[in-house]
Amino acid sequence: MVQTRRDPEQRPSPEALLEAARREDSRAGRLKIFVGAAPGVGKTYEMLQSAHARKKAGADVVVGVVETHGRAETEALLKGLEVLPRRRLAYKEQTLEEMDLDALIARRPQIALVDELAHTNAPGSRHPKRYLDVEELLSHGIDVYTAVNIQHIESLNDVVAQITHVRVRETVPDKIFDRADAIELIDLTPDDLIQRLKEGKVYVPKQAERALEHYFSPGNLTALRELALRRTAERVDEQLLTHMQANAIDGPWAAGERILVCVSEDPRAAGLVRYTKRLADRLHAQWTAISIETRRSLQLTDEQRDRLADTMRLAEALGGEVLTIPGVGRRIADDVIHFAHANNVTQIIIGKSTRSWWFELTRGSVVHDLVRRAGNISVHVIAGDEEGVAKPAVQTAARQEAFNPRPYLMALLFVAIGLGAAELIHPLFGIENVDLVFLTAVVSVAARFGLWPSLLASVAASLCYNFFFMPPVYTFTIADPTNIAAFFLFMLVAVLVSNVAARVRSQADTAIGRVRTTELLYAFSRKLAGTATLDDVLWATAYQTALMLKVRVVLLLPEEGMLTVKSGYPPEDQLDQADLAAANWAWSNDRPAGRGSDTLPGAKRLFLPMRTGRGAIGVIGIDDDRTGPLLTPDQRRLLDALVDQGALAIERVLLVEDMDRVKRTVESDRLRGALLTSISHDLKTPLASVLGAASTLRDLGTGLNDAQKNELLATMIDESERLNRFIANLLDMTKLESGAVVPNTARHDIGEIVGSALRRAGKILVHHKVSLELGPNLPMLELDAVLFEQVLFNLLDNAAKYAPPGTTISIRGARDQGRVLLQILDEGSGIPPEELESVFDKFYRAQKGDHVRPGTGLGLAISRGFVEAMHGTISAANRVDRRGAVITIRLPIPVASNALDTAA
Repeated sequence: MVQTRRDPEQRPSPEALLEAARREDSRAGRLKIFVGAAPGVGKTYEMLQSAHARKKAGADVVVGVVETHGRAETEALLKGLEVLPRRRLAYKEQTLEEMDLDALIARRPQIALVDELAHTNAPGSRHPKRYLDVEELLSHGIDVYTAVNIQHIESLNDVVAQITHVRVRETVPDKIFDRADAIELIDLTPDDLIQRLKEGKVYVPKQAERALEHYFSPGNLTALRELALRRTAERVDEQLLTHMQANAIDGPWAAGERILVCVSEDPRAAGLVRYTKRLADRLHAQWTAISIETRRSLQLTDEQRDRLADTMRLAEALGGEVLTIPGVGRRIADDVIHFAHANNVTQIIIGKSTRSWWFELTRGSVVHDLVRRAGNISVHVIAGDEEGVAKPAVQTAARQEAFNPRPYLMALLFVAIGLGAAELIHPLFGIENVDLVFLTAVVSVAARFGLWPSLLASVAASLCYNFFFMPPVYTFTIADPTNIAAFFLFMLVAVLVSNVAARVRSQADTAIGRVRTTELLYAFSRKLAGTATLDDVLWATAYQTALMLKVRVVLLLPEEGMLTVKSGYPPEDQLDQADLAAANWAWSNDRPAGRGSDTLPGAKRLFLPMRTGRGAIGVIGIDDDRTGPLLTPDQRRLLDALVDQGALAIERVLLVEDMDRVKRTVESDRLRGALLTSISHDLKTPLASVLGAASTLRDLGTGLNDAQKNELLATMIDESERLNRFIANLLDMTKLESGAVVPNTARHDIGEIVGSALRRAGKILVHHKVSLELGPNLPMLELDAVLFEQVLFNLLDNAAKYAPPGTTISIRGARDQGRVLLQILDEGSGIPPEELESVFDKFYRAQKGDHVRPGTGLGLAISRGFVEAMHGTISAANRVDRRGAVITIRLPIPVASNALDTAA
């Protein structure tokens, strides 16, 4: 948290006061987190000891959930504490225990102990994650003690995976860690933790052996320990800074190093930034680069502005925090010192002054002021290197403004009007008030037209004052020596007033211009944030760039190893050879190329690489009908901002596409594995049965009676039909996924299709009772009879697999407003609630205990595809009257049928 506003009265920071007020809010509980580098360091043990200490002090302490993992010393600490019974949840024929959140809230203790903050709750719980339970407890005013290992912090997930080669799936958002009121680090050396592991105090012996071989190596534990120490130190440092700002404490408190580098338009500033980066890396410290914006900043040349902008971009690229703050003090050193005190900066880096002694004598020295006023802050004065920033690779057009005589003529007109007003008031108020009229005219010109017209107005007003009002009048002669001083004093005041008014106008114009640019950039960023596809991002980037810079824009992205035009404004799909060569060079070398650059300047367009933290992701090209450089320095800086925002948006979309591609790859691998597993079982089993029966008939046919032969032949036929259904399902699913299934619909009686499906499934249903309950006067439906019969056959086959023999499979049909409902009900064990949607996934097969039902897992997936192709819906649920599952098909009634029914 960086405090940039200057408060000359050293009042507390409003942001810090709000944070302190939030933490002191009596309605919200306080959160204390016990952090460890790895399992077994003693987080739960320390949490229980702290709970006992608070209980002895009179606090009401209740254990919501604590996992002892069978450790005797931890279990012993539970004695003497109130432990709430856990809530039991049924899941996949198992009983899981979770913290009873409602009972804990109703009990409303002063302190609740909730172990394993990153835990994932069982399905059926109110919250999917335990840290959400903790947030609800805090919202009810209950203080919470909890524990977590450092590898569960979300922002460190990738780092931990790189160190341990283990991806942690259960994570806690950083906001939970950052909102903690207190953090206690439980630290244990790697050797001591490994010894505890060998003694069986962390895992059982077999688990301990595996852990020692993989996760609990000395190197892993040392790295995790450093992560825990650093993350905890960062949080403590933030708390210290908030405390100082909330209480208006003048820093620094050197509890941790914070480095500040002062950046200006000086050519050596880039060297200062690189020195600061090296120093921060050695000290493992945070660092910030600031630029103080003063009145002198408005007088910088275009080259100096470009140099300052490049230096700030360099600081940002090197990982520093970059800030430009307005100078509100009399001296730049005052603003730097105040920023340093407000943000607990311990070291300041500034460049050595090269100005003359006369300049420092008349205008002061920032370096000397900073050294004298720094107090306890260390100040590093560095000579720097003038070769720090490379020469710009793109030429920019100088600001050429054609001479406009109108402001000067208007300045003379304002003076003439002032002269007329002075002639009117002179007889009434005397010469003493005439000069105020002329000063008013001068100020008006300065505020409206700027410095040079106001200087002309000052000279003209002085001459008019002398010629018309100072005796002898109508001459430029001054008779009275005292009037000479009055005349020159008037002229000096007029020039000073015009200069001040013109400066205010210039600052106002600059501020208005920045506000407009900021509003456009903000609108652009919002537009990019709302786009979800790559084409929309590219179009928005091209359009906004063309609109703000008045140029033609083309965007190129790599595709199959070659740059390809992806968007443009106005739309353009082709580039000539010179432009294409410049674009490829800019992409390959990550530098500008083309018109106005030092590489391939003969191209029609100027091409600049679009970069992010991952490198170049594309190229933008711009051109217009003018000759010479395309952009002014201000426009070049604006283009950099637009390109940066566009590049980040493109990277975001590409990352989303990469994630989707990875998910599809993972899903494809899963389906491939499921298909191979299915083929290995469901294709091999019927083939083995057919082969066995055929071999028996061949080898033992003469010794078998007719009944045995008929049984073997029936086995061959049944298994062949089973194999045929399996292959048909695979073919149907292939057709569905390729979009080759086009229903041949016609009006059919649903009762006839049901009867045909029952006859076809007769062998499958031989061990079950079938109940058919179709409502009267069901309308004709637009169906593909073949496809719908296959749907019913798959559903009946599925019901027969999961319903015990001897039970009833029911088929019910009824009319429901504008639809016909057809239900297949069985009397099996039903479907787990969390799997009601999964049953329609490809290759999904329900598992009961250790037994998986035979089948491909494609039947219901094919049924859904066929039903949806006929504009119907299919869903799964559990019966409410008894155990069992129910599959419901809803089919629309054709309009003509509705009309006929109404007429009837």
